[in-house]
Amino acid sequence: VQLQASGGGFVQTGGSLRLSCEASGSARDIDATGWYRQAPGKQRELVATITRIDTIQYRDSVKGRFTISRDNAKNTMNLQMNSLKPEDTAVYYCTADRVVVTTVTRYWGQGTLVTVSS
Repeated sequence: VQLQASGGGFVQTGGSLRLSCEASGSARDIDATGWYRQAPGKQRELVATITRIDTIQYRDSVKGRFTISRDNAKNTMNLQMNSLKPEDTAVYYCTADRVVVTTVTRYWGQGTLVTVSS
């Protein structure tokens, strides 16, 4: 599975960005997908996840501002980010968990930088 993330950029506080992630390769066995982020000097953290049956989870700090979605037919996933804050500045990574029988393999995209100015 290969993941290609896009959509990062530079915005001012309160602005919006839409991240996209496209999966290719053996994408049909993908179950959960998600977004992680890593800010400079900090550990990578989970932002949001969505499963094939649209079970969704968000970290508390983005609830009400970010919306995760996916299109299983197109093997794409999006993260709509509104009301962005400087603390949202990070490199964002998309992930996909491929499940084959009982084996789960997580794949990572290359990361896309989001910078929110104060």
